[in-house]
Amino acid sequence: MRAYVAITDGKWFDFLSHLTPAPDEVNFWQPGPRGAFGALELAEPILFKLHRPYDFIVGGGFFSHWTRLPVSLAWEAFERKNGAESLTAMRVLIDRYRRLKPAPHEDPDIGCLVLLQPFFLPRQNWIPVPEWHPNIVSGKVVDLGIEPWQSVWDHVERFLPSLELRYSEPKLVKLRLGQGTFRVLVTDAYRRRCAVTGEKVLPVLHAAHIRSYADGGEHRVDNGLLLRSDLHILFDKGYMTVTPDYRVEVSRRLRTDFHNGEEYLRWRGGNITLPQSASDRPRPEFLAWHNEHKFIA
Repeated sequence: MRAYVAITDGKWFDFLSHLTPAPDEVNFWQPGPRGAFGALELAEPILFKLHRPYDFIVGGGFFSHWTRLPVSLAWEAFERKNGAESLTAMRVLIDRYRRLKPAPHEDPDIGCLVLLQPFFLPRQNWIPVPEWHPNIVSGKVVDLGIEPWQSVWDHVERFLPSLELRYSEPKLVKLRLGQGTFRVLVTDAYRRRCAVTGEKVLPVLHAAHIRSYADGGEHRVDNGLLLRSDLHILFDKGYMTVTPDYRVEVSRRLRTDFHNGEEYLRWRGGNITLPQSASDRPRPEFLAWHNEHKFIA
């Protein structure tokens, strides 16, 4: 199994390692919108190495997704799991690395490395980093199956049983998505367009649960739809649904309850735009549940 050893900001690590409750996901952000992260496959580990002179492995997480987001939307998705107390504090950290302070109205893009099930080693258990060249500025891929990195991973694994992680060769086979990861994955699965209207203005697009978390639904892409914010509200309140064959249905109660609704009724009978990957498309049984339990006929 491979891992990516990533040079990590000490303040980011310290903030998250003391966060209560412990985070189930984190955004390991990059201050500039670099190219897509292709070093690892889904569920392979990333290990946190602090900046020199603290040449130690201090924790890690499991790779879920890479994307590029405006800072404000990264904050909306992950909030304090970005490693800062507030959006203002996060922008201060980003500006420090970029050495270029944007105007107050600007919302620059950052790279977002989404990690699941992060772990943070106690100070007394930090692991000295082997084979590390001082010219490495961001990180490197290592092989956990050979020395010296096998010994590093053996040490790390002593702290993983509480995470209930299960392995096959060589993949981690179970990762639980958090709310922020769900939002990011659904947004990218639908290519940043509303599934009903095709709207592309990112700040007004919401990742909607088909079967809500409160009703026993899960944070999984095939339980999600990317909807314009007003459609998301109508979907959650039952004035709109999507049938198992991916057609939009709009309740005629919009007319009687609000003496209007033509703007929304015009979408009735149309097909939604689906993710390219079949595994990301809404599961018919989830849509059937929404039709039966939420939709106002």
